[in-house]
Amino acid sequence: MKNETGFRHDAPEVLGVLLLNLGTPDAPTVSAVRRYLAEFLSDPRVVELPRPIWWLILHGIILRLRPRRSAQSYRSVWTDQGSPLLVIARRQASALQERLSARLPGPVRVALGMRYGNPSIASALASLRSANTRRLLVLPLYPQYSATTTASSFDAVTAELSTWRWLPETRFINQYHDQQGYIRALAESVRAYWAEHGESDRLLFSFHGIPKDCLLKGDPYFCQCQKTARLTAEALGLPEQRWQVAFQSRVGKQEWLQPYTDQTLDAWCAEGVGTVHVLCPGFSVDCLETLEEIAVENRDRYLNGGGKGFGYVPALNDGAAHIDMLAELVLRHASGWPGARGDDTSTWSEHLLERRLERARAQGAAR
Repeated sequence: MKNETGFRHDAPEVLGVLLLNLGTPDAPTVSAVRRYLAEFLSDPRVVELPRPIWWLILHGIILRLRPRRSAQSYRSVWTDQGSPLLVIARRQASALQERLSARLPGPVRVALGMRYGNPSIASALASLRSANTRRLLVLPLYPQYSATTTASSFDAVTAELSTWRWLPETRFINQYHDQQGYIRALAESVRAYWAEHGESDRLLFSFHGIPKDCLLKGDPYFCQCQKTARLTAEALGLPEQRWQVAFQSRVGKQEWLQPYTDQTLDAWCAEGVGTVHVLCPGFSVDCLETLEEIAVENRDRYLNGGGKGFGYVPALNDGAAHIDMLAELVLRHASGWPGARGDDTSTWSEHLLERRLERARAQGAAR
């Protein structure tokens, strides 16, 4: 159990928001990618094979071959500031902090953590504890729930909290795949892209794939992806023949959720579909899977196959509509907590905090 001696009786109680995403290597090098993949692929939520068998496959084959290829892909999207996912995620956290501070009467602190890699969930939680977080809202930036992402984040958060002596009141946001603000932001992003590039013949909703076995075991991800796409298409006024859902990023020989993105694009080429735009609603931040796999690899595949035009609609990233939606999500889930409404200032009133410190000192407390 960790030693926690930093509490002060005159410190205001803070609403902490833990913003989570998947993660990224620290650098686009083979060694950094190997460390990242080893952590990621060792998660039993991600790969559900028996551990001894998977350990041999992972360390005997995958971590010997895949890091070099993946490092090359990461180098193609790396920026002067670092990994696109981390750079944008930090901007998201900063913008959300600003938005919530302007709307909440009580103190709030937003911290960014990555399920794999850095900044770690442990370090993010430590920063919230240092800020005197007594109420914790965990927001994984996975709009559609999956055990491979959302539940894995829950595992990591609770594992860290299990080492704390004084736990904060904690709430966990499981998904927001059909929230009005989210759908509205997606539709607005497509309209903005169309305003600049013109409408396409087809719009492809490409989500990250997961093994089909996850669906058969009860994972709701597939159904939630379908609903997100349907609601967005309805908001855009698209007829059924102009849009479709597909799944990308499959690996290995196991069957994954279908249809596959690359095969769908091949089929559209064969049908003579001229122009295609791709939206990836499951990615809250642009990353390797969108910037390289979709915007480069699948773009080249489609154009080389005979397609006339291809465009990738950027992720919501730190756009105003996205940050507004996240702020509304936080406010809704924090409802009822002190500091989350304008009529309750009892937890941060300077006068009351001074009185609390006086009473504590009378009982022998140092601070």
